[in-house]
Amino acid sequence: MLYSSRLAALCCGFIVSSAYAQPASPPKAPPGIVRAVLASTALPHVVDAPRYYKLVRVAVPAGKATTYNGAVGFVFLLSGSLQVAGSADSQLLARGEGLAVAAGRKTTLTAAGSEPAVFLHFVLVRANELNRSMEGAPAVVTELYRNGSPIPGLKPGPYEFSLVRVTFPPRLPLNPPHRRSGAALYYVLAGPGIFAAGGKSESKPAGVAHFEPYDLVHQWGNPADTPLVLIQANISQEGVPAVIFVPEGTGGTK
Repeated sequence: MLYSSRLAALCCGFIVSSAYAQPASPPKAPPGIVRAVLASTALPHVVDAPRYYKLVRVAVPAGKATTYNGAVGFVFLLSGSLQVAGSADSQLLARGEGLAVAAGRKTTLTAAGSEPAVFLHFVLVRANELNRSMEGAPAVVTELYRNGSPIPGLKPGPYEFSLVRVTFPPRLPLNPPHRRSGAALYYVLAGPGIFAAGGKSESKPAGVAHFEPYDLVHQWGNPADTPLVLIQANISQEGVPAVIFVPEGTGGTK
């Protein structure tokens, strides 16, 4: 049985929850898992309107440009090179890099090299923005995911919206059971990995999008001989990316 009656010390991007007194030493994250924050932005409030995740894959021909003006989000470059220019600044992204794209500002995205630029674009939208087009011609846009209903469980107060690359080394067992404090949308960049929740597990191959609401207690693991790499767009309560749970009778966390 899992308990969530009391929050304890923040450690390695997790909050620990237990029905028992906490031990002297804080819990440690599973060895080998590497989390790299690629970009982040603050969200002062998220309850003024229902929110949805949307994820698209965008391909821009070499030497061509497209524009975007919409909801807040992140771009993550899969291949090529991408020049991202806003009203006041410009940044060149290489493969594997990510960048926050502000809401309501025209952003120009140019395939800067001799090959097409292919990138993911995660956005956090309101209902009236869900069906709006993303990047325009000459870009080719393929929708990979959208929520069918609003993201549940969001609360008043500030949130953090971050783009994180999470790398699991080969042959890593399932990590501790945990849940989000807000929600997360994943893209499996390299896999497969194992996702476990509710007593069931399933394989998550590369190229799959995966949504986690705040109340889903779950685990990730990597049974393969190659790294599992997840790109995570995480909306979380300020300072609380995730909550680890401790079973009854363990006497604390380990």
